[in-house]
Amino acid sequence: MAVQMREIDYHHADTLLSGYFACDDEFPLPRPGILVSHAWGGRDAFVCDKARRLAELGYAAFALDMYGKGIVGSGPEQNAQLMAPFMADRGLLQSRMSAALDTVRSLPEVDPGRIAAMGFCFGGLCVLDLARTGADLRGVVSFHGLFIPPGNTAGRKIRAKVLVLHGYEDPMAPPEQALALGRELTEAGADWQIHMYGHTLHAFSNPLANDRSFGTVYDPTADRRSWQAMQNFLAEVLN
Repeated sequence: MAVQMREIDYHHADTLLSGYFACDDEFPLPRPGILVSHAWGGRDAFVCDKARRLAELGYAAFALDMYGKGIVGSGPEQNAQLMAPFMADRGLLQSRMSAALDTVRSLPEVDPGRIAAMGFCFGGLCVLDLARTGADLRGVVSFHGLFIPPGNTAGRKIRAKVLVLHGYEDPMAPPEQALALGRELTEAGADWQIHMYGHTLHAFSNPLANDRSFGTVYDPTADRRSWQAMQNFLAEVLN
């Protein structure tokens, strides 16, 4: 394996952003592209590691940036402040996600006709919102994401296939919200799956999650199962 990695600066309006790109040059190019959307803390080591792991699987992976070059939260309070403008203005969120999609589609290593997106926590909401806009994607994967509908995509058809990987006991998106998401995806004509992991809380794929009172606990079994489900899904939608 020879995974090549580099940072790629790009813009959304007046905001300078910086993505992390990983691609294994031993695979023939161009490769299917995958956007990786970070949690509420910003583009951190966690999503960069996911990009490298995806590159090892033969994909061209781009860990996008929602907040601005070099901006990463220092803890829950600052993370919440960074995320808040995008939760308040979902049109802004969707536009910034579209800028990342345009950037990865333009990369020479990427097959522009074979692109998917995946995200974690806040990033799961981001990729679902990108799908809700009707973006030209093969698929999106939400890991322990948020399901709050944006309120500005009613009546739009979802072109991407959707895979949601979620803890049944996630306090930030309880089962009734998952049911509502299923109804929403059905009404939008999406090809969708929701996998619920029992006895599993929020942030189950992050080994650093260990705050049960906050509802964030790593679960190695759900982590392993969800990563395998993602691989099966990507093989289906991108090949």
